[in-house]
Amino acid sequence: MIILYKKALILSYITVTYNILEGIVSVFAGGLANSIALIGFGLDSFVESLSGFIMIWRFKKYETYNEEQHEKIENKAARLVGYTFFILSAYILYESMKKLLIHEVPEPSLLGIIIAIISLITMPLLFLIKYRTGKKLKSKSLIADSKQTFACMLLSFALLLGLGGNYLFGFWQADPIVGLFIATFLIKEGYETIKESRLCSC
Repeated sequence: MIILYKKALILSYITVTYNILEGIVSVFAGGLANSIALIGFGLDSFVESLSGFIMIWRFKKYETYNEEQHEKIENKAARLVGYTFFILSAYILYESMKKLLIHEVPEPSLLGIIIAIISLITMPLLFLIKYRTGKKLKSKSLIADSKQTFACMLLSFALLLGLGGNYLFGFWQADPIVGLFIATFLIKEGYETIKESRLCSC
């Protein structure tokens, strides 16, 4: 069990490091291209970094907690992870609608496409390891965190479609449409995560 807790902690450090780097590059590239999908993807990376920091807080002092304390921390950490989904969704929803309504056309971004491809390679592996570790630990918060990683994987695919449609065919509407998809997905995941943590605490 101790080995699994240490593994969860290491995975959390990897999540934070990778997503901070991905977020910085994505927001920078999105700013250059005026792409809400790419900026939203970068902000999602920062939110996932926040989720990773929560997991570090959750697992760093696992040896000092008894079973009841573990349960309380699990529920609190799961709720905090759920709230992180909402931080991003409101901004992306607003920006996507604004761009569609006022016809704010983003520039094609080859760098954004490369970022999406790298994420599509990295995220599935990280998701599987975190999810399986969370299942073995019976950790609701780590499973919720793995869902955030899974969301990032899906968003990477959506981002690739949006940026690819703009880059290859000049279909600029694909960018804010992907942004709307990202926002909707995050709201759904946030609601389900918070609902599950409240049910468990009861």
